[in-house]
Amino acid sequence: MTKQRNKIVELTNTSVAAAFDKETQLLKQIQTNQLDQVLLLWRTTENTLVLPASNKWQNSAQLEQQLKQLDWQILSRRTGGAPVPQTSGVINLSHIYLWQEQESYSIPKAYNKLCDTLMSFFASFGVNTEVHATPHSYCDGDYNLNIKGKKIVGTAQRVVLKNGGGSIVLVQACILIDAVMEHLIKPVNLCYQENNNDEDIRADVHTCLFQHIDDRPNTSALFQALTNAFLTS
Repeated sequence: MTKQRNKIVELTNTSVAAAFDKETQLLKQIQTNQLDQVLLLWRTTENTLVLPASNKWQNSAQLEQQLKQLDWQILSRRTGGAPVPQTSGVINLSHIYLWQEQESYSIPKAYNKLCDTLMSFFASFGVNTEVHATPHSYCDGDYNLNIKGKKIVGTAQRVVLKNGGGSIVLVQACILIDAVMEHLIKPVNLCYQENNNDEDIRADVHTCLFQHIDDRPNTSALFQALTNAFLTS
């Protein structure tokens, strides 16, 4: 992040809905040429299952009631992918930036740029990661970050048009820090069952940062390490 008119936004102890609202506001600021790029870092205090608003994934009163009994709420969002659980054990980031006009937009290039930066973040803790899909992980994709075959980061991206021309890239990552995986996947599997999807999401194919390091950095230190990785990318 070397250009001027950049912004770093940190939200701690936030709700998922508030974080998504902030992301939308920041995206509009780039669309209207107020900013060049933004790094949004956030961590929620609420157990929330983010459900893609699509025909494939349907919310229902029964699903909401079952999730409530597990101390989870549900939030539908117009996005692709599959259900994503959000808890205090996960740190999220959104990097929103203008794609260089002299270069054709490329989904793999945008993903690889994000993954390279995240690999640098983990390397700062002495942790090696690799990029590949992780069967039986929630919201699986080719650009997961893994430690010894276990998923630690899920990623997503979309591109929108800038007013007056040009492309804006929004890449996102969910980083498992100290989540209890059995707790994290329970609402996901429940959602799959209610939507007649027989895919089995397993806890043992995931891992968290704190399982691989001795120190336990607080949220501020983790945000700073992520910021440093983007500043030097």
